[in-house]
Amino acid sequence: MSAPETLRIPGISEGESAPWFAEPWQAKAVALTVSLHAAGVFAWSEWAETLSARLHGDVALPDSAASAAHVAQYYTAWLGALEEMVARAGLADADAIRAATDTWQRAALATPHGTPILYERGLGSD
Repeated sequence: MSAPETLRIPGISEGESAPWFAEPWQAKAVALTVSLHAAGVFAWSEWAETLSARLHGDVALPDSAASAAHVAQYYTAWLGALEEMVARAGLADADAIRAATDTWQRAALATPHGTPILYERGLGSD
């Protein structure tokens, strides 16, 4: 099975063993995680434990690391761990994260195919 189409990021995803991302949001989640760690919001060991717990508890990854399902589930676990770390650090509580997620989903549904999703399109429809 071949790997899904990937997003190559200069300086980050060059070479066969470097990270790659199937969707732009995955790269953004990794970048946000690294930025929060660099800002001292959490220790890398704390991040690793949180992600590991997600990967070993919440998610059953498919056998093939090159499959689109594996990549999607891995980064969904990454995002869940990031949300947990943000809440734990007091940067945003679970309700605020859920509200922002709901707004983005409404915005996506209100956006014509092929045009950028604007967060504002999801506001005001609670």
